This record gives sequence, C-alpha cells and structure tokens, in this order.
Amino acid sequence: MRIILAPMEGVVDHTMRAMLTEVGGIDRCVTEFLRITNHLLPRRVFYRYCPELHHGGNTASGIPVYIQLLGGQAGPLAANAHRAAELGAAGIDLNFGCPAKQVNNSDGGSVILKQPERVFTLIQQTRQAVPVDTAVTAKIRLGFHDRSLLGDICQAVFSAGANELVIHARTREDGYKPPAYWEAIADIQANSPIPIIANGEIWSRQDYQRCIEQSGCDDIMLGRGILSRPDLAKQIRSGATSAAMPWPAISTLLEQFAVVTEQHYQRKYVGNRVKQWLAYLRRNYPEAEDLFEQVKRLHWPEEIAEAITQQRKTLLQTTGSA
Repeated sequence: MRIILAPMEGVVDHTMRAMLTEVGGIDRCVTEFLRITNHLLPRRVFYRYCPELHHGGNTASGIPVYIQLLGGQAGPLAANAHRAAELGAAGIDLNFGCPAKQVNNSDGGSVILKQPERVFTLIQQTRQAVPVDTAVTAKIRLGFHDRSLLGDICQAVFSAGANELVIHARTREDGYKPPAYWEAIADIQANSPIPIIANGEIWSRQDYQRCIEQSGCDDIMLGRGILSRPDLAKQIRSGATSAAMPWPAISTLLEQFAVVTEQHYQRKYVGNRVKQWLAYLRRNYPEAEDLFEQVKRLHWPEEIAEAITQQRKTLLQTTGSA
C-alpha cells in the first residue's frame, strides 16, 4: 500500500510537502501544476515550484516529489518534461483532471478527456522525451460529462506507456461533490497492466477502507482529507483509531507555514495559502474556525503568525496545555 500526497493548487507547496512528509505516512508527493503553453519554461520556474530539485528531488524526509505539468500541446509538454527530468525530477505527472473552467477553456486539465487520442499523444510524446528510468504518470477523472469514455481513456494511458495512473473517482461535471464513485474504478483496476491509484473523498481511515474495498486498488492519493487532518496518512498506515493530531501541534505547523512560505512567494499571497489551509482544518478542529475568523481580514504573514501565537497563548491560559 502506498499513499501519495495530491497536488492541491494554492496550498500544497514545498513547505506543506515538507511538513506533511515529516508528520509521516506519505510515500510520494506531486507539485502544483506547471502550466505549459507553447514554450519551454525557464529553469527558475521548475526550482520555484519544486525547490526539492536542489536536494535530489526529495523532501527533507527523503520522500520523492514528482513535477506535475498541465497543457494541451504535445511538443511543449514533452520539452518541459525533458527539462524537468534533466533537473533531477523524481518523476513527471500529467494533469488531465483539473476541473477549473479557466483551465479547461485554455485547453488544459479534464477537457482533454473528451478526446482519448489526445491523452495518448500527450503521454506518449512525454514518455519518449524523458529517460526510461524517469517515471511518467497521469491523473484523470472518470470522464468529462460522463463515464462513457473511461475505458478508452484508460486504454490510451496504458498504450502510451505511462507507469501509473491516478483516477479521481468523479467526472468533471461531478466536480468535488460527494460521493466519489470508487466502484467505477474496479474494472479498470482488475484489468490494468500498471498500478491504479484511487483518489477522491477519503477523509478518514474508514473512508480509506471503503475505497480499497470498492475500487480494488492498493494505493491511494490524499488531498483535502490530509489537509483537514495532517496525520491521516500516518493513521491509515498504522491502522490506529486514536484521536487526531492535537491542535497545539497543528498550530505550530500553521505558524511555520506562514513564516517559511513567505520566503518563496510575494508577501501578499502568503495569507491566502494559510487561510485556505485553515478552511480545510475547520472540518476537524473547532480551533481552526476561531482562528480563521481572526485572520480572515489580515494580509501579511507576520500578522497571521502573531494571531496564531496569541491563540496558542490564550488556549494555554484557558486549558493549561500547550
């Protein structure tokens, strides 16, 4: 069983990857997508999205990081995959799952699932552009409007030479509305020549168990679930049913996220990332709701870090626990 950290746009940056892999239970990470149009991106862009390239393509905990590319032109996609591999990327992941209208209207993400032959071409040319020992993986949904092309899409992925396939168990039309249709993956998994990784709506160990039972998959990808409970991968792997990671530990990570993230982004954008993470944490932590209300109108990293510190001090005075 392997657990992969999803490339959550706007929040799972290198700081988050470092923190969550240190918490434990994660076998692989994937970057936020690099948008590929018609040109070769400068090396500095790859290093900005994946600073782990400076350290062998791994997080500080030794967990490999794949670089995710999103685009609809095979030549530029392959050229940028080649550059990523040259820079030491542990693997290349191709995004055919993003449901955002802006991305789809720009010929990227899940809109390409309408044409399985394009999925084949994009993967095949990427596969040919990188060394044989550099993994090429793909992430898809069950389809765009419906599931009618799922078999053709998956066959295109297999025939093009991908090493692994992540399936988000919803269509683009489904968006992120529950449920995830894990059972729709079962036939693909049973007949696949490559590993299939199930993704979507895994918020707890119980969800994980239902997912693997219904999908037949051994491996999963965690996104929103692990952002709402940072020790979810560790819990799944250990089989434990203990209480979630305590809020004081989460608070420390939040403060670190606010401070360290500032080193790699314009200061005015750091607060948005912290707030987005708090929005996920609210699912499991009432303290996150309180903190979100305190920081939602703040903009600068130091303001947000100070609010986190003050909440911790207040809780310590109230409960006598750190």
